[in-house]
Amino acid sequence: MTQFKQITTQELLDKQKKSAVIIDARPVDAYNGWKLHNEPRGGHIRGAKSLPVKWTGYMDWIEIVRHKKIDPSEEIIIYGYTPEEAQKVAESFEKADYSKIAVYNNFLTEWATDETLPMEYLPKYRQLVSAEWVKELISGKKPAEYENDKYVVVHAHYRNRDAYLSGHIPGAIDMDTNALESPETWNRRSPEELKKALEEHGITVDTTVVLYGKFMFPDNDDEFPGSAAGDIGAIRNAFIMMYAGVKDVRVLNGGFQSWEDAGFDVGTEDVPKQPVSDFGARIPARPELAVDVPQAKEMIADREAELVCVRSYPEYIGEVSGYNYIEAKGRIPGAIFADCGSDAYHMENYRNVDHTTREFHEVIENWKQNGITPDKHLAFYCGTGWRGSEAWFNAWLLGWPHVSVYDGGWFEWSNNPANPYETGVPEEAASKDQSQH
Repeated sequence: MTQFKQITTQELLDKQKKSAVIIDARPVDAYNGWKLHNEPRGGHIRGAKSLPVKWTGYMDWIEIVRHKKIDPSEEIIIYGYTPEEAQKVAESFEKADYSKIAVYNNFLTEWATDETLPMEYLPKYRQLVSAEWVKELISGKKPAEYENDKYVVVHAHYRNRDAYLSGHIPGAIDMDTNALESPETWNRRSPEELKKALEEHGITVDTTVVLYGKFMFPDNDDEFPGSAAGDIGAIRNAFIMMYAGVKDVRVLNGGFQSWEDAGFDVGTEDVPKQPVSDFGARIPARPELAVDVPQAKEMIADREAELVCVRSYPEYIGEVSGYNYIEAKGRIPGAIFADCGSDAYHMENYRNVDHTTREFHEVIENWKQNGITPDKHLAFYCGTGWRGSEAWFNAWLLGWPHVSVYDGGWFEWSNNPANPYETGVPEEAASKDQSQH
C-alpha cells in the first residue's frame, strides 16, 4: 500500500493558494452540510470538490474525475472523515496515473474546529436528506435537524404502483404524480384538488413530508416513459407541495437508490394512507413559486428576469419535441438554456452517477456561464414541469431569493399557435430590448 504524503493544515492553506485541487472523500451529504460525525461545523473546505469514496467502486470512476476537470498535471490533496477514506481515493487516483497526490488527515481535529478556516455548505441542505436520516426517522428516533412529531414518507411515481409494490422504504405510502398535476395539461391541479389530494395522503401544512422516487431506466418507446422516472417525479411533487404550503418538505438525496446502497430493509406491503380532515392552510400558500403564461411572457421582456429552459439540446434546437404526446418542436424565444442532459426523462447534468444531486458549485458554474444568476427572478421550465421543478429545487436549495417554475412549459406554450417559437442553433443571444418574432 502506497504511503501518500500527509500534509498539515498550514501546508494545505499554502498549497490551495497555489491552485492545488482539494478533494472531499466524504459522503455528498457531509459535503452539503450535514454533520455526520458531530463536527462543530458542517460543510466542506472552501473550494473542495466532492468525490466520495463510495464512487471508487464504480467502473467509470475515472470518467467522473474527468467530468470534474481534474487534470493529472495538478497537485491533488484528499481529505475525508478518516485516513482510510482519503487513502482509498488516493489509491484510485494513483491507479489512474495521477502522481502529485497528498492526504490531509486533520479535517475533524483541526479544520472543522477552527472558525478562522473557511468552509462552505449548501444553504438549505436540511431539506436534502440521506438514507441514514430517513432510517432514523422511521425507527422512531429523532434525526438531526428535525423538530416535528408527525411525518409521512412518500414514494412518488407516475402511473406505476408496481414501482412502489416491488420495493419501497418500509412504512412509505405511494403517491401518483397525477394526484397533484393534471394529465390534461401537466400543470399543478386546482387549489381545491390539491387540498383534497394532500388530505387523502395524510398531509397537512405542518407535516414533515419525505419524498423519494425510483429510477428505472426510462424508454422513450414506452407509452408512458415517465413511469420509469419516479426520481424526477418525486421532486415535481415536492415543488407542488411547497407551492400548496407544506412547510417542511424533504427529498431523499439519491432517491430509492440511496436506500438500497445503504443496505437497509425494503418493504413490499401496500401501506394504507391515513387521511386527515383539513390541510390547515389556504392553497396556494406560496403562489410566487409558480409562473403561468402571462407572467412568463413578461419575464422574457424583463431585464431583471429570465425564463430558463431545462431541456435537452435536441429539444432546444427543435430536432425532437421530447415527448411522444407533443408534436410541436422548438423553443420559446428569449429563454436561456440550462441543459438537463440526454432527454426528457434524465437529469444527468444535475445528478451524480448514484442519482444524488450534483455538487452545487458545478451547477452554479454551469448556470453562470449562461447568465443564470441569483440576482434575477428565474422561472425554470421544461416540457411539462418535472425537469423544471428539479432545476428549481437546486436553485431553492442554494437559497436563491426569487425562483419559480414556469409550470406550463413547452407543452402549454406550443399548444397555442399564437405563441412565437424558434428552431435551429441559436445565433448570439439577442438582448432583451430587441424584438423577437
